[in-house]
Amino acid sequence: MKVTTGAGAALPFLPLCRRLLPRRLAGLSAALLKATALEIAILAGHLLLYPSGITQERRTTPSLPPADDTARLPAQPRPPVVLLHGFIDNRSVFVLLRRSLARHGRQQVESLNYSPLTCDIRTAAELLGRHIEAICERTGSSRVDIVGHSLGGLIARYYVQCLGGDLRVRTLVTLGTPHTGTRVAPLADAHPIVRQMRPDSPVLRELARPAPGCRTRFVSFWSDLDPLMDPLETARIDHPDLSARNVLVTGIGHLALPVHPAVATGIREALDTAETGTEAAARTSGLTVA
Repeated sequence: MKVTTGAGAALPFLPLCRRLLPRRLAGLSAALLKATALEIAILAGHLLLYPSGITQERRTTPSLPPADDTARLPAQPRPPVVLLHGFIDNRSVFVLLRRSLARHGRQQVESLNYSPLTCDIRTAAELLGRHIEAICERTGSSRVDIVGHSLGGLIARYYVQCLGGDLRVRTLVTLGTPHTGTRVAPLADAHPIVRQMRPDSPVLRELARPAPGCRTRFVSFWSDLDPLMDPLETARIDHPDLSARNVLVTGIGHLALPVHPAVATGIREALDTAETGTEAAARTSGLTVA
């Protein structure tokens, strides 16, 4: 998936990059400049929205459409979509993605907050499991889809693989998640959950163990300009027992993954693929592109 960004602030510097650097490096620098400008703009907007997402959202029981709309109901109701944010973040990061999902027919979308003081991925995964059980009981659905950004994807994956969550999770979409660990920001190791995201941590060794018969389908979106993934390929899922598809997104960084409309379209397509049973066709149709 190739993403075109609209970071106009970087445009005045592009001619200078092309003059001072070889063509290949200039192209990379221009893309990096655009992605960085977009990341700064998204961060500024997110800081404004952050207070609105500190508290848990109010839960509501989905209502049935009017009788005259029953002809438009799908043959099978779509499962609820659960959105799980990243490290030191909250549900406000999903404002645009949630709106996109709702606009395209996903009426049962829930954003979960876990505490910024969370110090253990295992504990957070257990809490996620309790939330999902409550969602299934409230909505009457037997399964859910999950979209997890960064650490949120790792928490959801631990729930699926290690806590029996594959019984409940139909599709898990991860966005910029360090599946095999990241080496970025070594000074942050003072935080226990950061240490769990390091390569070869005990938690990641658990996720690398065999997982025969796992019923959840995985789709991982990873970026070629994600400054928090070191190496970049750590955001891919490469596990022999998991049904996983990796989508390389070019031209944007870590913060843009849950925000950019092109990624939102990819997420919707990933969820719709699971519904229509066209997974095999999708794997060979070039959806995973650079």
